[in-house]
Amino acid sequence: QVQLVESGGGLVQAGGSLRLSCAASGRTFSSYAMGWFRQAPGKEREFVTAISWSGSNTYYADSVKGRFTISRDNARNTVYLQMNSLKPEDTAVYYCAASPAGIATQTAWYAYWGQGTQVTVSS
Repeated sequence: QVQLVESGGGLVQAGGSLRLSCAASGRTFSSYAMGWFRQAPGKEREFVTAISWSGSNTYYADSVKGRFTISRDNARNTVYLQMNSLKPEDTAVYYCAASPAGIATQTAWYAYWGQGTQVTVSS
């Protein structure tokens, strides 16, 4: 069992940066691949980025490549999402999730989810 708590969301102007954190409980955090997803009002939840348990592999959605960076610190049971050059279309609730089955882009692979943190980018 893994419990996830996101933090770091907020209101930022276009072109600005935010760093999201996701703190995990449990001693098995390092065995999970971790992902970030987002959901804008009226839209389906979409994949943003994911990282393998070791941190050696990462995936990014095309819409965030070159702007967002995922990282993890297994000693601190935390995964991070550094978001730069933010755009209004990045506005959404951001969720972190844990996958026991390995790094993946589909929500079905993720067994545990946080409650989400709101990111709002003003133009």
